[in-house]
Amino acid sequence: MEDKKKARSSCGVALSLDIIGDKWSLLIIRDMVYLGKDTYGDLLKMDEGIATNVLADRLVALEKAEIITKEVFVGSKSKFKYKLTSKGIDLYPIITEIMYWGSKYCEVKPEQIVIAKMDKQNRDAFTTDVMHKRLKELTDRS
Repeated sequence: MEDKKKARSSCGVALSLDIIGDKWSLLIIRDMVYLGKDTYGDLLKMDEGIATNVLADRLVALEKAEIITKEVFVGSKSKFKYKLTSKGIDLYPIITEIMYWGSKYCEVKPEQIVIAKMDKQNRDAFTTDVMHKRLKELTDRS
């Protein structure tokens, strides 16, 4: 029998944070989206230095929440490839806005300041373009 936690709130923000509000989940999704990382080994190399047990735990949680899927890597039964689902792809606008906020109000690398200079319309266009590409990849592999 599956252990289901009782929601602490019916608020959309609280419910979302219960799934993706930890320190690592959005960083994993960010690396999948913007850096094309799709294996455990690739994700383990994130700049922030995630621990192996934390990465494994978060990947399981994201899969359970149907934000990612796990497939056996071609040519290796013990290696897996992780892919975002349409539910995961729907997080792109959120990640883009968090990147915008962080590059506007925090000290970031010079190459990241370009995001802070994007107006809302350009951020939306950028995000929509990336989302359409990822959704096409999902439908092409189905």
